Amino acid sequence: MTVDWTILVPLSVLAIATVCDLRTREIPDWLSIALLVWGVVAKLAGWIELPWMALAMGLGLGLIATLPFFWLGGLGGGDVKLIAALGWVIGPVGLLITLLAMALTGGALALIAALRGQKDYAYVPAILAGMIACGLCEWVYQIDLV
Repeated sequence: MTVDWTILVPLSVLAIATVCDLRTREIPDWLSIALLVWGVVAKLAGWIELPWMALAMGLGLGLIATLPFFWLGGLGGGDVKLIAALGWVIGPVGLLITLLAMALTGGALALIAALRGQKDYAYVPAILAGMIACGLCEWVYQIDLV
């Protein structure tokens, strides 16, 4: 079994975003832009086999799935932009797997935050955990999500 190296760039961007979110509770816009640019470059180079429409659907799904939480105050704008950009890179199926794992991890983080008496917490670690779960699904089941 081999690891799909194209997943390393999104994982690296999410790792940097996690550090930023833990330190400042903010996600710099350049990280979301970097993911979008990576998706375009990887697609043009032939490293991503998904059609352009699937990438656009992943971005749209990311927005549709996260904007209600933003409007309700559960997610910040940086989280929404990062998830939408991630959808652009991994497509709708990969994003659905990521969102499921992200929701489970986010629930655990919310519980920990509540037990500590915190009203807010960094959510990018949950996004990173979701992406890792997506990558593991791709690797273990040998399916091409990207």
